[in-house]
Amino acid sequence: MSPPLTFMMGQFEAELPTDRQYAKNHMWAQSLESTDTFRFGFSAYAVRLLQEVYFLDWDVEAKAALARGRAIGYIESKKAESDLYAPIDGTLTEMNDALMDDPSLINRDPYGAAWLFAIEGSGDELMTPQQYVDHLAATWPATQRRLKMQVNE
Repeated sequence: MSPPLTFMMGQFEAELPTDRQYAKNHMWAQSLESTDTFRFGFSAYAVRLLQEVYFLDWDVEAKAALARGRAIGYIESKKAESDLYAPIDGTLTEMNDALMDDPSLINRDPYGAAWLFAIEGSGDELMTPQQYVDHLAATWPATQRRLKMQVNE
């Protein structure tokens, strides 16, 4: 496997493994074997912005048909409260039940044990690691402005 790509978030590094693809909603996608099923989790970029996840809840169950952008759950952390959205069209096949018992696992192992769910779908809208880094670079200035506004509130 090639070394991870790194995106600098000011003084913080977000490592992005190159053995997976990425969605615009800051989730990684890893193909499961030779199927059209992808396991999803939060990228290091998302985890850094969220900081200290302490609550996660789902509005959907396995076998649900999903459209990209459909609200599927909710997350709370030290820095944010946010709805979670389906990253691709497809059928939800599996949820990571371990996160319901300990959502803070997202902080400790975002690219491993803290995967969120699996979706069977084409994944055509997913980005390569380099495309994701380019996307982050293009959106980082606006993200920084939003973060500065939150600090000043």
